[in-house]
Amino acid sequence: MPVIVIRDDQHFATELAASPATKLLVVDFTATWCGPCQRISPVFERLSNQFTNGLFLKVDVDQCQETMHSYSVEAMPTFVFIRNRVVLTRVRGADPTALESKIRELIGSDVETGGGQSETGVAGHIELNTFINKTQSECLNESDEHSLSGCLTSGSNAYLESDCDEQLIINLAFNQPLKLHSLKIMAPKDNGPKTIKLFINLPKTLDFDESDSMEPIQKLDLSAQDISSGTPIALRYVKFQNVQNILIFVKNNQSNTEVTRIDYLSFIGSPVSATNMSDFKRIAGKKGESH
Repeated sequence: MPVIVIRDDQHFATELAASPATKLLVVDFTATWCGPCQRISPVFERLSNQFTNGLFLKVDVDQCQETMHSYSVEAMPTFVFIRNRVVLTRVRGADPTALESKIRELIGSDVETGGGQSETGVAGHIELNTFINKTQSECLNESDEHSLSGCLTSGSNAYLESDCDEQLIINLAFNQPLKLHSLKIMAPKDNGPKTIKLFINLPKTLDFDESDSMEPIQKLDLSAQDISSGTPIALRYVKFQNVQNILIFVKNNQSNTEVTRIDYLSFIGSPVSATNMSDFKRIAGKKGESH
């Protein structure tokens, strides 16, 4: 998909409002007088044609000063990554490797096929790990060497492993409300999770006794095939319509060994559409207007 060159602040607001909630926006804040910006411009164009699941916007800061200030851009080039009007992260500087790496992390390494099949295997939904607030998430009984962060990024050699026994409590906080359609777990057939219980929107993390005794919103008994194939495991979608945090209690593993391992964990779904266009009045308004 070709890069969309933004004409002015109103044009940016229009593109932002029209973009689907699940689509990743990659915004290149650039300037004609910026040498590094011009050097990385062909790379940005190539990536837009490679990662066609995303929407790539080029914003000239001299033409779009309100947009620049709204996103706190102070140096060029700056690449801002947005999904459902939320800034996920940013990359500063003309580093092609860092830019492509971040796009792969947020949009996935697979290029969209002509049929437009979602890489999640669930039509109309995306993997939601980019919405995880890692600073407010935690895992109880994680090993020091293999902690929670190891299972939240696909394609890495890192993983999550339990410490004292086979049980784990994973509490994931999201940076906005989400609808959860499916769960995906990749793990070894011998010591991957077997029985798990799911709780949502809890005010605090449960301990192990509470997790074991309380009635969950859903309980899953996973087979070795479930955790080795990477096939999405359907949730009771109607029960997961406004999820701000989710607690996963791993009660045991496939072979009842002392150590449970999870190579990759993700949820598939979509953001709850809750955009208030009045939030964008400063961007959309003309210079000199009161806001």
